[in-house]
Amino acid sequence: MSKITNKERLEIWEKWKDGESTIRLSHEYGIDRSRIQYLVQVIERHGPDILRQGKNRKYSKKIKEEMINKVLLEDQSIRNTGIEYGMSSDTPLRLWIRSYKENGYVILEKKKGRPPMKEKKPKEEKNYDEMTDAEKIEYLEKKALYLEAENEYLKKLHAVVQARKARQRKKK
Repeated sequence: MSKITNKERLEIWEKWKDGESTIRLSHEYGIDRSRIQYLVQVIERHGPDILRQGKNRKYSKKIKEEMINKVLLEDQSIRNTGIEYGMSSDTPLRLWIRSYKENGYVILEKKKGRPPMKEKKPKEEKNYDEMTDAEKIEYLEKKALYLEAENEYLKKLHAVVQARKARQRKKK
């Protein structure tokens, strides 16, 4: 199903009210016929102002639970429940019900944003005097490699700075 704007949704509803068939509207807008029927029912029930609400409406945990209970406990259809609550599509409700069943009948709220980074715990380093001979050798080898890399970096940085200074002198 292609995404359509609220303006197009209103056009579909108005054309349907003027007597155009859902099959013809389906072909014209490239939308499944059942989606057009759903859209028409939502607008008929709640009025065209339902489309003017924000793009992504947020549903509280309480509302989600209420909707899921209507479907699972009161045997109301997913489609009718979605229409009753003015959802632009019944797909989110289907996903909530699937998630509800998969997670042991618990409603999970998705957290927004990036998860916090785990803090790295620093290794507890032994004091140099407490190390064994093998540990001392390994420690000193790692330190030597680090210092060699740092020295190479500083040499290259110094060369870049000198080259820039030389270019600036030539420009003057």
